[in-house]
Amino acid sequence: MEFHQTSLEGAFLIKLKPIKDDRGMFARVFCKDLFSQNSLETNYPQSNFSTNFKKGTIRGMHQQKDPNGEVKVVRCTQGNIFDVIVDNRPQSKTYLKWFGAELSDKNNFMMYVPKGFLHGYLTLSDITSVHYMVSNKYAPESEIGARFDDPKLNIKWPIKIDEISEKDKSWPIISQ
Repeated sequence: MEFHQTSLEGAFLIKLKPIKDDRGMFARVFCKDLFSQNSLETNYPQSNFSTNFKKGTIRGMHQQKDPNGEVKVVRCTQGNIFDVIVDNRPQSKTYLKWFGAELSDKNNFMMYVPKGFLHGYLTLSDITSVHYMVSNKYAPESEIGARFDDPKLNIKWPIKIDEISEKDKSWPIISQ
């Protein structure tokens, strides 16, 4: 695995190093020692999987606040997504800045989302599957979010958004 620091403090893109032969491909998606060497979270007691049917579906922007804050490691296992993180830590130099990257079943990238970051993604193809490891169990009472189209965040989504849940439409605008 290769760890690439993003423009946001503490956030990484992780490139898998596949080994290919006549049978197919093998890649390590987690190694406690390598994560530890890069000062990243190594405890992931929960793992989640999401499938989306339509291109233009957005999920986000979500996070869990303390004491249930969580780190996420996100990987697209089928299709492709535009994965976005927003630094929502008021004390950070990159507070309310965003970073986005395409994750796909072909490019072998994962997004490391630190605690205190909002996270969401937009499907860029029909039938996408996303797997993510999380460092804390889901705690609905700790969930917070922001609108995907918040003018203060000014996220540049690469395609039109066609599908969004009522919950994600109802998150507050940060500037209000």
